[in-house]
Amino acid sequence: MFGLRLSLFLIASIAAANAAPLLERFEHWAKEFRMEFRDIDHHEETFAKWATNDKFIETTNGKNLSYTLGHNQFSGMDQDEFRNYLGLSGASTRVSSSMKKVAEVKCLYGCVEHYKENSKLETIECVTDCLSQNSLDVESVPASVNWVTNGGVTPVKNQGQCGSCWSFSTTGALEGAYFVKYNKLSSFSEQQLVDCDNRKNGGKDMGCNGGLMDNAFEWIDKNGGLCTESAYPYVSGTTKTAGTCQTSCSVVGNSKVKSFTDVAPKSDSDMMAAIARQPVSVAIEADQQSFQLYKSGVFTGACGTNLDHGVLVVGYGNLSGEDYYLIKNSWGTTWGDHGYIYVGRGPQFNDGAGQCGVLMQASYPVL
Repeated sequence: MFGLRLSLFLIASIAAANAAPLLERFEHWAKEFRMEFRDIDHHEETFAKWATNDKFIETTNGKNLSYTLGHNQFSGMDQDEFRNYLGLSGASTRVSSSMKKVAEVKCLYGCVEHYKENSKLETIECVTDCLSQNSLDVESVPASVNWVTNGGVTPVKNQGQCGSCWSFSTTGALEGAYFVKYNKLSSFSEQQLVDCDNRKNGGKDMGCNGGLMDNAFEWIDKNGGLCTESAYPYVSGTTKTAGTCQTSCSVVGNSKVKSFTDVAPKSDSDMMAAIARQPVSVAIEADQQSFQLYKSGVFTGACGTNLDHGVLVVGYGNLSGEDYYLIKNSWGTTWGDHGYIYVGRGPQFNDGAGQCGVLMQASYPVL
């Protein structure tokens, strides 16, 4: 009996000794990310979740996979809390009836709208020109593309505590298209989309409660363009809600989206051809624990196709023998590889739907 008590005492002592550095690391993390705790219970709950994630990071990294995990601003969250940061809605129902899925039909829509504005153009010439703009050369794509190093991507932004990922994906695609066409990088306003792209203002998205990139492209078309980030700065990450639509800023010249194209689903060749042309908006599933804590390398871990997050594909290539797509996220630079993630590329992921469903719902705007 005495021996049993002594054993239990030793076990408790060892556990306490191991917990001390763990608690110290937690406190260091909380200070680094400026975590605020409501009370002691909240502190303990967060520590428990952080410790669970810490063990998951240690176990995963011990497997020598193609990617590594690490602590970030989401380390004190379980998966249910983490999902609150995601903001894609209606992902299973693609675009509205005004622009259909078939690229040529949507292209025709954009051209006819342009034709109405400039009656000197013949409709058939307009359509032919538009179809040419939207065609993808899948036969001669380069081995790798990186729009970040090519200068076509603005610094990583942060959606904060607002389900507005769709607006960041939209502006990223618009920024890329504007750069490709005019050789000028401008940062466009997510807040204008969050505040104004709703039913009250002729849009279909829902601010901090989610949205779709294709819907936002339509709204930019109807609005005649989008304002800059500096003219209409983002605040919903802090306020956690959409604000009143402001009309005082002037849209950037030539930023009107005349048409947009949906990339053929489940096709790496079409996706690569689209990326070779410009950055591409995509929807992915991002609610898995490994994605939450991703740090570096090519992410090939378990990741499904329940699309819940809008991001921007800005390149593709091969890293240490793993083919990848390079994705710009909207969770700031403290998440992932300085705000980016390399996700696996190839038909082996999700029966051809792509890692995290990256090949299921991709689109890009044409100016």
